[in-house]
Amino acid sequence: MDPLKPDLSALKFLVIDDSTFMRRIIATMLHGFGVRHIEEAENGTAGLEAAAVFKPDIIITDSLMPAMDGTEFTRTIRNPESNCNCFVPIIMLTGATEQWRVLDARDVGVTEFLSKPIAAKALYQRIVATLTEPKRFVKTETYFGPDWGQHRAEDDTLTAEEEPQVHMID
Repeated sequence: MDPLKPDLSALKFLVIDDSTFMRRIIATMLHGFGVRHIEEAENGTAGLEAAAVFKPDIIITDSLMPAMDGTEFTRTIRNPESNCNCFVPIIMLTGATEQWRVLDARDVGVTEFLSKPIAAKALYQRIVATLTEPKRFVKTETYFGPDWGQHRAEDDTLTAEEEPQVHMID
């Protein structure tokens, strides 16, 4: 198998967006990439419930949604004491691309960021990047998530293999 074109057929994807139309577009793209296991949720609250049961390998979430937006959803997932895999890659989609929103998404622990309208090629590239070039995780007093370079403490760097040793941030 070509490592640059991973087989996505066995992976489980959770798609969270308040727009049914957008969820359908993303699911159609994922099916085109070979994905066979897709769960959908209409907001972050429903997404948390689905993530706890479905145990996705990758989550794709919108940023702006009622009830619980993508930022709060990501912050909750990244809590090592959540009922979900806190290391799961999270790709955030948004139509609001102001710099502060991008930085806020990064600072709560998104793995990748993609602006709407999304192109299939760009989504596929983000998915492949999460699989072939996984980011190391960092745990500091105020942050737990992928290492975007804003946190530099070698003792705090974690990998997914070290998952059982992760504890709640004080």
